[in-house]
Amino acid sequence: MQTEIIKIGNSRGVRIPKAILEQCGFLGIVEMQVRDNALIISKPENKVRENWGELIDASFAKYGIPETINTEVIPTEFDDNEWLWDN
Repeated sequence: MQTEIIKIGNSRGVRIPKAILEQCGFLGIVEMQVRDNALIISKPENKVRENWGELIDASFAKYGIPETINTEVIPTEFDDNEWLWDN
């Protein structure tokens, strides 16, 4: 498929047909990169839990660790028999 590069303010862009956007699953944010003189547009990695550790640490530092959280790890039968750990 060929398409025309159009002026969008001071930038340039291309119109992507709705059917292609739906086929690729593009909803909002996309990743763009140039590889071997080709523009590649792809869905970004799912980073849903990115920075959770830092956010929790910051919250604990600000508010303290709640008394309801047991910081001691006590293994259970589930841990020993059911849980699969990736190495």
